[in-house]
Amino acid sequence: MQTSTGDIRFTVTRADDGRRLDMVIASHISQCSRTLAATLIKDGFIRLDNQVVKPAHQVRSGDDIHGRFPPPDPGDIVPEAIPLDILYRDHSIVVVNKPAGLVVHPAAGHKTGTLVHGLLYHFPGVFAVGGQMRPGIVHRLDKDTSGCLVVALNDAAHQEISSQFKARTVYKEYLALVKGHKIERTGEVNRPIGRHPVDRKKMTVDGRGARPARTLWRVVHRYPSAALVTLNLKTGRTHQIRVHLKSLGHPVVGDPIYGPRRKADTLEVSPGRRIRVPRQMLHARRLGFVHPSTGKKVQFEASIPTDMADIISALNAGEKSV
Repeated sequence: MQTSTGDIRFTVTRADDGRRLDMVIASHISQCSRTLAATLIKDGFIRLDNQVVKPAHQVRSGDDIHGRFPPPDPGDIVPEAIPLDILYRDHSIVVVNKPAGLVVHPAAGHKTGTLVHGLLYHFPGVFAVGGQMRPGIVHRLDKDTSGCLVVALNDAAHQEISSQFKARTVYKEYLALVKGHKIERTGEVNRPIGRHPVDRKKMTVDGRGARPARTLWRVVHRYPSAALVTLNLKTGRTHQIRVHLKSLGHPVVGDPIYGPRRKADTLEVSPGRRIRVPRQMLHARRLGFVHPSTGKKVQFEASIPTDMADIISALNAGEKSV
């Protein structure tokens, strides 16, 4: 597991026996890729039973893995004047409406142009918050998922909100368009999620190092080829909504990884008429938690982005034309 201060410590279980160390770390730390894990191992930031080993070292049940994320290097993250849609801000937190297409923090292939780069420009003090390579960040959204994201502006807020995410007391409501209209009106998926056994970029139910995951859903409206649903996350696994909806046979419309394998997805809005879907239609609409300074419950809402609203409008228009 990873603590709010960036420390890493866990014991290898029988499920991970014989796997590569870098793969085990990547499967247990949701915001750590295998490439990053390998780098941290090589640089001595993560050790096995207090020994420096190679990333490919095969772990054994009972091995102790411990280490930490190094603090960010100011020279590596240059503030950028990226515009931010700020829903709320005070001295301890800022809540933004993250647009689709914006990566939350620097990673392989995304060294510039991330939300963190924009945060450092608008809130310079966030650089010292969190003690890890993702200053101020306590949770994340996928690149092509839009919506509410809270950032901590001081260490006390970072620790408090991180603890709420860990305790699963944060309210997370999403809105999604899913393929097909025959999904049950309400329901729950309670299936663990882990790494895909073949494709390391994907997650899957009952995958390697699977961890408990629970998602509730409710249908808002049914269309001939899709359904608009709200989802409430009770856990926060990587790609959780996308994986759980795929397991139901109703992947998110426009999802390039868990939906149809094509560069651009399309959706039938009326008989004989299809429209192009630019990205996965998944939006983090509401986020609620206890404010780290006041101790009062707060909730924020991000309006539906234009591209998603346009598709919903096209579906409504197509329904009326039938």
